[in-house]
Amino acid sequence: MPLIETLSVRDDTAQWPVWGTVARVVVTDPAAIDEAAGIARAELDAVDAACSRFRDDSELSVAGRSGGRPVIVSPLLADLISAALMVAEVTDGDVDPTVGAALCALGYDRDFAAITGRVVAPAVRVFPVPDYRAVRLRGEELTVPDGVLLDLGVTAKAAAADRVASMIALRLGVGALVALGGDIATAGPAPSGDGWPVLVQDRPGDPACTVRLPAGAALATSSTVGRTWGPELHHIVDPRTGRPAARIWRTVSVASSSCLQANALSTAAIVRGRGAYDLLDGLPSRLVTPSLDVQLFGGWPE
Repeated sequence: MPLIETLSVRDDTAQWPVWGTVARVVVTDPAAIDEAAGIARAELDAVDAACSRFRDDSELSVAGRSGGRPVIVSPLLADLISAALMVAEVTDGDVDPTVGAALCALGYDRDFAAITGRVVAPAVRVFPVPDYRAVRLRGEELTVPDGVLLDLGVTAKAAAADRVASMIALRLGVGALVALGGDIATAGPAPSGDGWPVLVQDRPGDPACTVRLPAGAALATSSTVGRTWGPELHHIVDPRTGRPAARIWRTVSVASSSCLQANALSTAAIVRGRGAYDLLDGLPSRLVTPSLDVQLFGGWPE
């Protein structure tokens, strides 16, 4: 997972393992940290119950077994699927939630912690990745075509970071930073006029930098080396091939006004490879090559 850490880990911070990564909550008032962590845990549990593809009892799994018939889903799952379909649209299909079957064929068929250390032979792709436009969502009525397996792993984590940060700030009246692995969202006031200090580094020994996120800003990093389980196998799939995206970039970090948007762009940049230059034009971005060369764009600080 991308190693992206807030620099302050004190009594204003709580962290715990979740979804094969680390959840971290930081607040501007240490007295609020226990309640903030409770809010975060409850919302992350709800998101997991709604859309985990590794749970047979999740709403998403149940909907996927509907045989192509429409089902009514919870407002939470409807929001998460709506976000995934929106991201697919704005990235021209680079980030497509219908890659679930392709990920399973590649060996990513259970929670990442359970496949770590497994030796997995690359699967031969014998089917096209379905198009996201085959999925229908009308209000809370969801129709998933028979045989399509949705994977919201890219967008749901980022959306959850946005949701949790906003909940904490609104309910407790404090500034909040929520980091779920490489997805970071903030809400409410920042701890100082300079913003939230964040260390950006993919793996130990990789190039690192410290940035400060202003209040309400978000940051996401997508990596081709964080979640790997075999030769050339990682979790970012190119929907056009059903295979892991080519490793033109080791990591891409993007700052934006929401974690969902930042994550959509960082992931799409990995998929597009050298086409990332046009995609990220004007956005604060940090791209790291496999040889650890760092390229900065859009006002990313030196």
